[in-house]
Amino acid sequence: MNTAARRHVVVLGGTGFVGRRLVARLLRDGHRLTVLSRGGDPAKRALLPRDSSLIEGDVHDTGFLRAVLDDADAVVNLIGILNERGDDGSGFERVYVGQLESLIEAMREMGVRRLLQMSALGAGSGDSHYLQSRGRAEQRVRASGLDWTLFRPSVIAGPGDGLFCRFDQLLRFAPALPIGRAEARFQPVWVGDVVQAYARALADGGSIGHSYDLVGPDVYTLAELVRLTARTRGRLRAVIPLPEALGRLQAGIGEHLPGKPISRDNWRSLQTDSVSADNGLSRLGIAATPVAPRLREILGLAPAGD
Repeated sequence: MNTAARRHVVVLGGTGFVGRRLVARLLRDGHRLTVLSRGGDPAKRALLPRDSSLIEGDVHDTGFLRAVLDDADAVVNLIGILNERGDDGSGFERVYVGQLESLIEAMREMGVRRLLQMSALGAGSGDSHYLQSRGRAEQRVRASGLDWTLFRPSVIAGPGDGLFCRFDQLLRFAPALPIGRAEARFQPVWVGDVVQAYARALADGGSIGHSYDLVGPDVYTLAELVRLTARTRGRLRAVIPLPEALGRLQAGIGEHLPGKPISRDNWRSLQTDSVSADNGLSRLGIAATPVAPRLREILGLAPAGD
């Protein structure tokens, strides 16, 4: 690894919600960035800073990974999915475990030691395929022999997110929103804080071998998050908590609807609260940003009073 502060950082998943913001931040910090993409959405690629190098290919292919890791100093792996085709866990296993094993093999062969890996709060807990695959991925990272750092965020909030913006879409025409497991708890973390955590950990060798729970300062139930979204829009919407059987049925139907608003595995994930008393942001010297005051920004609304 180069000893200079300026590093060549390879980012997998760099065109996503967190990735493109992190790429911009690391470029500002003076690093050289290579972004790996599976291809796909040209609009997302267009959002990347021009100073970053974009390479498209199969991120599961060890040979491809070896080629792009030449001269790399560090790897940031942000690749992830929230839903899979079907409901047997194989899609999550391929993305979180299979792809990671290919990456670790390529890093070892190319002598690249520094790995910053995205995980999730609750990884390895509960019955959901998503969280179980995340947990197995963490085990692979810890056993890799690399200089790793793990990040375990709760739901990540920011403009264009999959949390408040998704609720906003669902509430647009519905006078009421029935939801299963309305009491499930979350601790939303601001996307800028997540980006800052990665940037600081990359610069701090003391973060090697540590995992960081990334959470905001406030805990909300799922029902409270929906109500907060509606209030920010000035909408009067009822939230109807569903009993377990109806919640399970809703999830089974939802995974076949356009946009897949909820799946059976999402519903199982809600069994595990996404909260933590050990906020890794503070360990990295970052003050957690309250999300509620930034909801108008998240939803693309003008500041209050304008």
